[in-house]
Amino acid sequence: MSMSAPTPASVPASASVDFPSGWCATDLGPYRPCEFTYEVYPPECMPPVDPARLDGRFGWCGGPGEQPSEHTGHLESLGAELTALGLHLPEDFRTGYGSNRLARMCDQVSVTACWSDLSGPLESPVEEGARLVRFLRDQQDCVIWYLYLRPSGESFVVCSHLDLEWGYRELAQEDRAEFRAAAAESLVRCATSFEEFAYRFVVENELWTYLNGTGGEDALAPHLREYLDHYSAPVS
Repeated sequence: MSMSAPTPASVPASASVDFPSGWCATDLGPYRPCEFTYEVYPPECMPPVDPARLDGRFGWCGGPGEQPSEHTGHLESLGAELTALGLHLPEDFRTGYGSNRLARMCDQVSVTACWSDLSGPLESPVEEGARLVRFLRDQQDCVIWYLYLRPSGESFVVCSHLDLEWGYRELAQEDRAEFRAAAAESLVRCATSFEEFAYRFVVENELWTYLNGTGGEDALAPHLREYLDHYSAPVS
């Protein structure tokens, strides 16, 4: 990812960094090419996600059901750690990863073998008091997705090619400043909420499967056709 990024210097908790925005993903067949495994696509080029589809309960994915997921204990301890820091997990994140029906929705459709890997609270490299929670990573760590939490209560999804947990845990103290600067430059804001991220991720991976001839011969579901219609024609 080569987009410009915020300054590495930390800012006070009362201030906020304006992160660069983009959607990090792979191709959509002939409709949206991708030179490498992933590219960061500018937000103005992306199909919009209708806010009415996002109900906080993942109705577009069948809802959470009643059976809790294997992440329940982790979510409880994570929530407690964040509360002690004056932060909180958004309800859509708790619902998504707390439900056995939903917890693997991204893993199951990922065409690049991404998998869920929840971390504890990780210090923001750019904002005092803010924390990140890693939740999804590419199989080769080409890109890692984090929930970004601010003391103001705002939360959104960012991505990076760096594992922030590894950097802070494994590096010697004298190497952490350099890593912190690199981490700050790597962060890209890619969704305004976890549910929005999950919706776009699932839709795009289902479309990739269809467009590459492995999705069967059934007609595209209306919401997938609507998404694809944003791209008026295949790229020649």
